[in-house]
Amino acid sequence: MMGLLIRLSINALALILMTRFVSGLYLASFSTAIMAALVWGLVNTLVRPIFSFFTFPLQLLTLGLFTLVINGAMLALTAKLVSGFTIQNFSSAFIGALVLSVISLILTHIFK
Repeated sequence: MMGLLIRLSINALALILMTRFVSGLYLASFSTAIMAALVWGLVNTLVRPIFSFFTFPLQLLTLGLFTLVINGAMLALTAKLVSGFTIQNFSSAFIGALVLSVISLILTHIFK
């Protein structure tokens, strides 16, 4: 249970930092960041594997680079599901997903 709360906090902090670095991404408040982190985790757990399965040939063809597009799509889906979290366009979602991954990786190593 404690690990889940730590991971949720790391994702919320990463989302907040991501909106500071990438233009076109907006979070209304800290509570919105917590909700977005929760939905982000659920989307990556439930929706992303299905999406990855159906796009596997494309991922194979692009040597895995299409995974970056999938990450952007999952971030855009999260923004659609959480009020107060908005993304202006897909390029912001794509860059935001890249930045989110890097920030989350760094924060995970810091807090583990």
